[in-house]
Amino acid sequence: MTAVSTKVQGVDKGLEHTIASESEMSFIDGAKGILEYVGIPIGDLAQYSSYEEVVYLLWNKKLPTSTELDSFVKEIRDASELPEPMWDVIKQIPIEAAPMAALRTMVSSLSLYDEESEDDSVESNHRKSIRILARVPVLIANFDRHRKHREFIRPDKHLSMAGSFIKMLTGKEPTESMAKALDTCLVLHVDHGLNASTFAAIVTISTLSDMYSAVTTAIGTLKGPLHGGANEAVMRMLQEIGEVDQVQSFIEGKLERKEKIMGFGHRVYKVWDPRAIYLRGFSEQLAADTGNQKLFAMSDAIEKIMEQRVGDRGIHPNVDFYSATTYRSLGLEIDLFTPMFAMSRVAGWAGHCMEQLSDNRIMRPRCAYTGPHEAPYTPIENRG
Repeated sequence: MTAVSTKVQGVDKGLEHTIASESEMSFIDGAKGILEYVGIPIGDLAQYSSYEEVVYLLWNKKLPTSTELDSFVKEIRDASELPEPMWDVIKQIPIEAAPMAALRTMVSSLSLYDEESEDDSVESNHRKSIRILARVPVLIANFDRHRKHREFIRPDKHLSMAGSFIKMLTGKEPTESMAKALDTCLVLHVDHGLNASTFAAIVTISTLSDMYSAVTTAIGTLKGPLHGGANEAVMRMLQEIGEVDQVQSFIEGKLERKEKIMGFGHRVYKVWDPRAIYLRGFSEQLAADTGNQKLFAMSDAIEKIMEQRVGDRGIHPNVDFYSATTYRSLGLEIDLFTPMFAMSRVAGWAGHCMEQLSDNRIMRPRCAYTGPHEAPYTPIENRG
């Protein structure tokens, strides 16, 4: 018997050079440092737009009119109330649970209380996407309150998503600068091509599973430290350094030991990450406004050393580097940094899933088999 050849030419480990999907949402040119959402440069959107408007842009492939935006924002706010049983779900989660693990469980549980969870129509998927988008901030903020033994706070339908989140998290009305800072972070993180979590989401939805399953898959993927945890690692590095005058020896020591400096380098960008360019100035101002100048000063010192030592090798700050300072200046616990990433990226995941379903084909890449052929079966009594 002759073995059938299963050799696959050109295995692309990590799929870095494989185009597996098409999208109109975000465009990336890593060599030139370009990121656009539906053709609009990220800097313009971060400066002039809002998270809700950017979500509308991604899902509808155009900027909304004032009437369309008002209607869309109302949809989100009206959908933000959790189903009543979900408050008990939050209470049942162990307070020592990792927030991303808690979020994964809570989003999955939402499907149990959505009568449209198994409806795969275009209209239903849009409504479910709105519900997930609106409720994830409520889940994150109130899980944090649960683990701190604080009373739950329901969403404020008079505030932006960013503002309502801050109010639920802290119990205080957000300042305008704080709400704007978080809103900007949400805009910068909302979509980024076919990254690992987005790919995971469209693999799931391509089987004609449901939107909740796809987003839960994406959250589980984002939980991995090689994808979503980098900004947490940046903050822990800054805490370890402690003082500005310790930056030089700390970074030089890591470089000499050939250890990775978190927040630098990117799989796609070989120049400055365009999101980091905008976030750098924003984090500097926010740090000054909130009394966290030392955090920014340490970040600035690290950046200068890294630019001098490895900048010519295409290793520059990525969005995680300065988002760490921004989130900490907002008063967020370090282990909430990645859930904040998820809170923003829900819109991108859902948008890609809706695009996938518009022209669906189940994801089924080939695998190059590297094992033996026609191996003999040895009876168990003869195996030694």
